[in-house]
Amino acid sequence: MTEALENETEKNNVGMGIANNIFTIFIELSQNMMNYSKNKNKDCRVIAPGGLIVVSKSTEGNYFINSQNIVSIEDKEKIEPKLLDIVALDRDGIKRRYKELRRSGKNTHEKGGGIGFYEIAKRCDKVEYNFEKINEDKFYFHIKTEVKIKKEK
Repeated sequence: MTEALENETEKNNVGMGIANNIFTIFIELSQNMMNYSKNKNKDCRVIAPGGLIVVSKSTEGNYFINSQNIVSIEDKEKIEPKLLDIVALDRDGIKRRYKELRRSGKNTHEKGGGIGFYEIAKRCDKVEYNFEKINEDKFYFHIKTEVKIKKEK
């Protein structure tokens, strides 16, 4: 991932700030996957994370970082209120909430979609998500972020 971003910055004149935002979002989504996608393999009794992260670029030059993994209903109930809050806030509100959480120490190291989702929202221009029910206990969790190269005026 690092090498791909370095190539992109050189080849397409993408600023390091944009590349850093993409990388940070990728890392936060990876951590989310590690925390919430642990499925127990019945044969081996191994707990292994699973999911998918895709980074793509539109013809306009904007970047999309998409993640999908399976979460339990308990994890959905922890994650969704934070995402509802994020989607309702404007950019300044996201920054304020992030600072509040950092100062308070709440949600900083807990499993449950804490400060990481606010970190993602701070570094992108748009966050969309959905939960698709698989059965009574499991959901597909999909999150899509957009990092715009040129800001709309």
